[in-house]
Amino acid sequence: MKNQQDIIVQIRQQKMLPLYFHKDVQVSIDVLKALYQAGIRAVEYTNRGAEAVANFKAMRTIVNESMPGMLLGIGTVKTVEDAERFIKAGADFIISPVVYPPVAKVVQDAGLVWIPGCLTPTEIFTAEMNGAKMVKIFPGSVVGPSYISAIKELFPGLLFMPTGGVDTTAENIKEWFDAGVVAVGMGSKLITKKILQEKQYDELTRLTKVVQEILINIQ
Repeated sequence: MKNQQDIIVQIRQQKMLPLYFHKDVQVSIDVLKALYQAGIRAVEYTNRGAEAVANFKAMRTIVNESMPGMLLGIGTVKTVEDAERFIKAGADFIISPVVYPPVAKVVQDAGLVWIPGCLTPTEIFTAEMNGAKMVKIFPGSVVGPSYISAIKELFPGLLFMPTGGVDTTAENIKEWFDAGVVAVGMGSKLITKKILQEKQYDELTRLTKVVQEILINIQ
């Protein structure tokens, strides 16, 4: 298991965190393979369906067997019970849509990175006081890059990653990084409904590489 700092460094180096859920386990695995083929080494699978735990366990097996260097995290974790369940299933990091201190304690006691979802300064401060080193600004579409610029100086020790509302265009991505984020969460704009429905895994690999090229050119 990598330590917390190593995981944060890997997400920062990658500058993006793909995230998705699909109820079909094979689709979930094939998307993961397509992302890995593109060079992605950290992914957030989201806990948004009854199949999430079983799918995650199957994905964890594949990662252990054939994806060296891949970090497999779980998102949309709101309760202590879910946190414990996914820690046992082998999550490398845990992302929440909210700031809930009991979840923070369970995750950090297990030696994992906890990335909570925040929107207001009070939520960001609460996350920081409960040990968060990185926060997810969610939903990013509600506030935009200018919000990051406005609040970032209040929290000099924190890393910011917007999720929701981040597009795959160079212009949009650059706006977020110019505002001071260190990474962007990319869900349905990258892993689109069409890609999932039509199983266009080669297209996902291609699009991911395009986004990575944009990110490489951002200072």
